[in-house]
Amino acid sequence: MSDSATPATPVTFPPAFLWGAATSAYQIEGAVREDGRTPSIWDTFSHTPGKTIGGDTGDIAVDHYHRYRDDVALMADLNLGAYRFSVSWSRVQPTGRGPAVQRGLDFYRKLVDELLEKGIKPAVTLYHWDLPQELEDAGGWPERDTAYRFAEYAQIVGEALGDRVENWITLNEPWCSAFLGYASGVHAPGRTDPVAALRAAHHLNLAHGLGTKALRSVMPARNQISLSLNTSVVRPLSPSDPADRAAARKIDDLSGGIFHGPILHGSYPETLLEATSSLTDWSFIEDGDLDLIHQPLDAIGLNYYTPTLVSAADPDDKGPRADGHGASAHSPWPAADDVAFHQSPGEQTEMGWSVDPTGLHELIMRYHREAPGLPIYITENGAAYDDKPDADGSVHDPERVAYLHGHLTAVRRAISDGAEVRGYYLWSLLDNFEWAYGYDKRFGAVYVDYVTQQRTPKSSALWYARAAKTGELPEPEGI
Repeated sequence: MSDSATPATPVTFPPAFLWGAATSAYQIEGAVREDGRTPSIWDTFSHTPGKTIGGDTGDIAVDHYHRYRDDVALMADLNLGAYRFSVSWSRVQPTGRGPAVQRGLDFYRKLVDELLEKGIKPAVTLYHWDLPQELEDAGGWPERDTAYRFAEYAQIVGEALGDRVENWITLNEPWCSAFLGYASGVHAPGRTDPVAALRAAHHLNLAHGLGTKALRSVMPARNQISLSLNTSVVRPLSPSDPADRAAARKIDDLSGGIFHGPILHGSYPETLLEATSSLTDWSFIEDGDLDLIHQPLDAIGLNYYTPTLVSAADPDDKGPRADGHGASAHSPWPAADDVAFHQSPGEQTEMGWSVDPTGLHELIMRYHREAPGLPIYITENGAAYDDKPDADGSVHDPERVAYLHGHLTAVRRAISDGAEVRGYYLWSLLDNFEWAYGYDKRFGAVYVDYVTQQRTPKSSALWYARAAKTGELPEPEGI
């Protein structure tokens, strides 16, 4: 630093800000046939040839089911104040209906006890994409009954853990469940029916509402209930072009409005209903559904990775769809064939996603306006990079450190701009099974050797641990 240079003003967070990390059950637990667990749609999908890179499955994953005590000790070493994990529905309720398997619930009871003993606040996500296969065989999310089965499951888990867990998330990224699972088919269950995807979206909304009511019926009033949305930050390629702006509105409705419309406001956007009218008349919405969906929330969870750049489609352009959601001949965007997707500018992660912290600030401020006064948590944010151990076994990932510094700075800016952001969950605590990408992409702050299961905190984990301890962001070159 030259004599004339002055140090940057430290980026400091409020004292009560929650520093956490997140995972999901199928991505880390393994033990897929133990203690009564039966297959979920992801077991079936990952065991179907050609569905995942390398034919990888979550059968072992990172063996968290057997190593959870060591993993919680690692969280404590990294100064985490909170840990967001999901419950495996088919571990708790193997057929998706009927009584619970106590051995399955016992795992989560022990995990919660271990977290609380280390002073780490547990946050439970009830559904992170792993529908019991028997419910999919009965029709899955396109069928209304699945929402009622979810409510029963929510009540079971709420009764078991609600006395010790205060933070609850009904659904994680229902957009992925509906549109990657039932429209493009790149996620389980791998179906490619756009009408089924729209039905699934509505029934996921209904599941959230029914599940919220079920949780409130069995849990202390102090507990917070929310859900995690991955609403796209949609930008028109040419903001001055009405056709590009219309394309952005269509994708915004399909990624965000279809969920936050009924959940926050009690109605679907009219522009969404009109745009999809060639596919369905939405007659699957029954009387009273919107009231059931529109339950009061205690917070909203936002997941963000990269912005989405769109334009009106050129009819002559038959190239691949560059929306960042996997390769498929079938679109995850029903009735949006007139929209083209473009690579956003800037450096990219291993996923091919552009690094743009301004999108996170934009997303937070959007929900600050959508639901004034509703607390916000960033329930996922992170990046995949090609991490490899050095000769001494340490793992340096300066790209991820820079990514986290940039995005956490955007969070702090949003707080300064009036948004009530109460916490941040880094995605992900551990390298893990990355869905259709198998073990090819590493999002973890902690490196996992998939052969030995050895855990090694990367430099990003050490950087984040310092931030969590001090409430202040170290400079990226500080690790």
